[in-house]
Amino acid sequence: MFKKYFGSKEFELNALKVGLPIMLQGLFSSCINLIDNVMVGQFGDLAISGVAAGNRFYMIATFGMSGLLGAASIFLAQFYGAKDEEHMKQTFRYMLTSVLVLIIPVTIIGFMFPSEIIGFFTKDITTIEMGTVYLRAVIISFIPFAISLCISNAMRVTGDTKTPFVVTSIAIMTNVVGNYVFMFGFMSIPAVGVVGAAYGTVLSRLVEVTLFLATMALKPRSFATKVTAILKQDINLVKNITIKAIPLVVNEVLWSAGMATLFKFYGSRGPEVIAGYSVAGTCSDLFFTLFGGMATATTVMISHHLGAQEIEKAKENGYHMIGFSLKCGLVFACVMFASSFVFPNFYNISPEGKELTVHFIQTMSVFYLLYMANAQFYFILRAGGEMKLTFLMDSLYMWCVNIPFVALFTYFTDINIFLLYVIGQSTDIPKLVLAFMLVKKETWLKNLTQDEAVIIEEQLS
Repeated sequence: MFKKYFGSKEFELNALKVGLPIMLQGLFSSCINLIDNVMVGQFGDLAISGVAAGNRFYMIATFGMSGLLGAASIFLAQFYGAKDEEHMKQTFRYMLTSVLVLIIPVTIIGFMFPSEIIGFFTKDITTIEMGTVYLRAVIISFIPFAISLCISNAMRVTGDTKTPFVVTSIAIMTNVVGNYVFMFGFMSIPAVGVVGAAYGTVLSRLVEVTLFLATMALKPRSFATKVTAILKQDINLVKNITIKAIPLVVNEVLWSAGMATLFKFYGSRGPEVIAGYSVAGTCSDLFFTLFGGMATATTVMISHHLGAQEIEKAKENGYHMIGFSLKCGLVFACVMFASSFVFPNFYNISPEGKELTVHFIQTMSVFYLLYMANAQFYFILRAGGEMKLTFLMDSLYMWCVNIPFVALFTYFTDINIFLLYVIGQSTDIPKLVLAFMLVKKETWLKNLTQDEAVIIEEQLS
């Protein structure tokens, strides 16, 4: 009965070969973010709360871009499997233009209304002041980050996971050094406190995009395009990607906005809760790196075969990825629980904040396999272009179930934050049944490149 969910050792090694560099990159990034967070934590609970609130807006913008790139990447991966270089180039052009159209207005809004944005998450005046200064400074990094995100996504889905790992690792190290220099001062550079974290991020994003562009110039890629040809995109391809992208973008934005809303609910219990929740989130990111690896591995193991019209192989790999991700998830969950006794001690926050951090991490570890299963079903549906279904099981479910439940217990009861958080996480249990049913329907076994070829042929005839 369960045999089809577990592949051979060879399959798992192949999946690991694709996903491991992404996981290592994410792990390295999370370790650096942890160090970064510890630096900010030296300024107390309010400093962490302010930066965390600013980063929530950053997260919404990032997830919006991820939605666009997620849809385009599926097309790019399938065109790569079909060895269709012309459509690969056009898809990459779409990735660049679409994310810039999204991120430029977001950058302007963040620069003009930072205090209003931070004020949505907290009413504490000091937290709003710190978050406003941080957001206005860090917002400059959005545009170079958007370009880097396009290039790294394109490289990964076409099989090059090493270059993004190296480039991003250098950028992250730059971020840490920059944060230390600007926050605490070095030689003739004055210490500027919390806003130094923003300066370090801007510096790292500029280094990152420069390195990505340099690698593209030194080693031409099959998807690479000239700047002068950036608007040369087949209207039918643009239409098809956009149709797939809209539900995914809406999903990602609503999901990240939902997470920000939950952050607001939990934060209503006090600044120390925001600090503990933020620290726990940074620590747990070390373990959620598995999701990024499984997402990329799923795209490659399914989409490449769909593009090559190997439907049965794609189906087999899809089910194998479920078992493989859960095996990995069990290991990560156990280590994550153990880490709850270590990481909070690195922070200079209040005893209440540390205690809450421990509870948050432990709760996340208990629910980890549930998160992993839901995420893996999402990756499978997305790999086959089922963007509407991913919207149904992700953000729509969150706004119709998770958020109303948590809002009800937040504003109409006085239960403590730990019980409130457990209730919030428990709402994901019914979603598991829904997600499994959607995957079992197997509507995700689609060759998008074949659909595109049929449309173009109809247009020409």
